[in-house]
Amino acid sequence: MGVWQLLAVGTVMLTGLCGVLVPGVPGQAIVWAAAAWWALDDTTAAAWGVLAGATGVLLLNQALRPFLPARRFKAAGVARRSVLVAGAAAVAGFFVLPVVGGIAGFVGGLYGAERVRLGSRGDALASARTVLRAGGYSVMAELFACLLVVGAWLGAVIWG
Repeated sequence: MGVWQLLAVGTVMLTGLCGVLVPGVPGQAIVWAAAAWWALDDTTAAAWGVLAGATGVLLLNQALRPFLPARRFKAAGVARRSVLVAGAAAVAGFFVLPVVGGIAGFVGGLYGAERVRLGSRGDALASARTVLRAGGYSVMAELFACLLVVGAWLGAVIWG
């Protein structure tokens, strides 16, 4: 697979990660489709392993979705900017501190955004808890699953 094709697959995966944060955009499906596109073109064992793992992780996330709170950000009065900052911090955290950095980045980014928006530490903590209860756990789980797929793809491309 050429460099331009790898950049295109990476761009589609990044679009899928952003899609997780935007209501109505099927972020998981976009990330999986990009992994499938790559695996169908690069028919190595590593590529097929990444696709099989991606399929398993994303199906597991779909199976766990009913046990997580539904996304009700608008009804809870959550600022969209806070969720977007949390998502960006999760992506950065995932690559700075592999795997666990995604969760820490999401929660930390959410608290930081709420602290800037509200000013006080107590109000920011209370607001961050509200955001997590209003669907933040669901977004975090979906984003984490997609980050695992992107991380596996990136690892296979770099070391494969």
